[in-house]
Amino acid sequence: MKITSEILTIEETASYLKIPISSLYKLAQEGRIPAQKVGRHWRFNRIALDQWISGNYHFEGKEDNDSPKRLDFS
Repeated sequence: MKITSEILTIEETASYLKIPISSLYKLAQEGRIPAQKVGRHWRFNRIALDQWISGNYHFEGKEDNDSPKRLDFS
């Protein structure tokens, strides 16, 4: 699968990272990977993922009160 968009679905991201979808859901739900939930769907920014993998992207995951942290991908 060739990734051409900067915004990826859960399936595209799992393929891109070469990990199972279930592992990606867990990482996203725990706030351990840069992600944004849009309605019931997770979306991932490819550039942020590349920076996260290389260790050059720092973000704050879920807040202590379990509400999702809004990430700015602009």
